[in-house]
Amino acid sequence: MSNQKHGIIAIVAAVMVVWAAVQSRIPGGKHAEQSGPAYLVQGLDQNAIASIVVGQAKDAIKIQRRGTQFVVVNEVNYPADAKQISDLVTKSLDIKTSEVYTTNPKNHEDLEVAEAKAKHVLKFFKQDGSLLAGVVIGKSQENGQDTYVRLASSDTVFVAQNVPWFKDRALDYVNQEIVTVKREDVNTVTVSTPEGAYTLRPQGSDGAVLADLPADRKLKDSEATSVLNALSSLRFDDVNTPADVTGLTFDSTYVCRLKDSTEYKLQLAKKGTKTYLICEAQYTDPTKVTINPNEKDSPEELKKKEAKLQAQEHALKFTARHKGWIYEVPDWKAKYLMMSRSGLLEDVKKEAEAKAADPNQPAAAPPAQPTVQPQPAQPQPPKPQEPPAAAPQSQPPSPAPAVPPAPAPEPNKPPR
Repeated sequence: MSNQKHGIIAIVAAVMVVWAAVQSRIPGGKHAEQSGPAYLVQGLDQNAIASIVVGQAKDAIKIQRRGTQFVVVNEVNYPADAKQISDLVTKSLDIKTSEVYTTNPKNHEDLEVAEAKAKHVLKFFKQDGSLLAGVVIGKSQENGQDTYVRLASSDTVFVAQNVPWFKDRALDYVNQEIVTVKREDVNTVTVSTPEGAYTLRPQGSDGAVLADLPADRKLKDSEATSVLNALSSLRFDDVNTPADVTGLTFDSTYVCRLKDSTEYKLQLAKKGTKTYLICEAQYTDPTKVTINPNEKDSPEELKKKEAKLQAQEHALKFTARHKGWIYEVPDWKAKYLMMSRSGLLEDVKKEAEAKAADPNQPAAAPPAQPTVQPQPAQPQPPKPQEPPAAAPQSQPPSPAPAVPPAPAPEPNKPPR
């Protein structure tokens, strides 16, 4: 009896072990721990984040905390865009799972949640280098809506919907915008090149005026407008330190003065096919903002003083942000930032001749008319000489039959 019970227990135990092993090897083996939807990452203390890694291996993007901000290590430690860092945290916290798919790490390869095969890997690290939180996103199911995901610290694979996508370029995590200036705020633009300097002023909604325009030259309106608008959404393609790019000669300058007395100064250099620039800003209004406690300023006056203080602060922050950085800018922008004076002008005479050719094309018929109608009029000088000789020859035949036959019948009457 006792031996029989022991035998049954042993058989049941063996079956359970085999069943557990089979379940762990089946890719679709479900784990019953989760009873409903749940967030993959259960909370994340942003203040505890010391570094972030997006991706894996040689393609990994490394972001490091420096004081109160983050820097992108892959981009010569250029300051990271705070919004992009916030998005990484928010997206990882928003991943909601619907069920557990498997707990067997042997299935990670097939589900593409092994880090080497994963679509996205995002990890947050503490100051001591230990993992704070991390997510691994694998392939999608056949329905295209559900995706396999897991925590970087766990073997359990979940099914999740609406899985986020993480940017995979280092430049995506920095603010590539250098400056944005609205046309209506521009007072003047002065460009200096090795050829010389010139100053443009806006005219109307889309025109431009060149100071000291020669009488025999005309401004190319399209080119001038593009020079005036060159600081509208000026962005860089890459960022460097002075040690990264050497041998630069900044021989061109672009200065944009705004109506609020802010002045942006860009110095540009060409090296090979690339254009580099350094920039700064200053507030040029020498008038100091003063507040007299014994006098009450009007609301309008207070607004003016506030605007001045904001402009001063903006210029200081702009210079501080861009100090020590050399930016590579796209060629199509560099063209107008470094436009020479001769590139803005064209010959008035050539323009006048071109315009004269267009309206006179119909009138060009006069030279063609002599070839069709006036040509018979040109040979008329010889014709007047021909008619005198031809006219008497044609007149005798008509009177000859009328006069000579009349006297002939009269002498014939007497014989009758």
